[in-house]
Amino acid sequence: MELLNPLSKADFPGRTASYTGTAANTADWNPGPEGVVIWSTTPCYVEVGPGAVATTASTPIPAYTPIPFYVIMGTGAPFRVSAIRIADDGVVYCKPINKQ
Repeated sequence: MELLNPLSKADFPGRTASYTGTAANTADWNPGPEGVVIWSTTPCYVEVGPGAVATTASTPIPAYTPIPFYVIMGTGAPFRVSAIRIADDGVVYCKPINKQ
């Protein structure tokens, strides 16, 4: 089993965003983490990366199920998580991680 390593709270704090039928975005993190673990209060679509904006074509995730996503940093720009509801409004929670 591969363990996940949450990164420094000072450099890479957890973030939230409240989504509706319009995409909501977390504040940006600086480049560096290998991934970000994401969970939500309702099923939603998520997008991860520099300037990410979720749509109904993005990756769907179930509620209350932490899922790690790789962060692909082709440009070296800051990245964020974006979410939009599938049916109900909710909150997405995110924390940058590395593999341990």
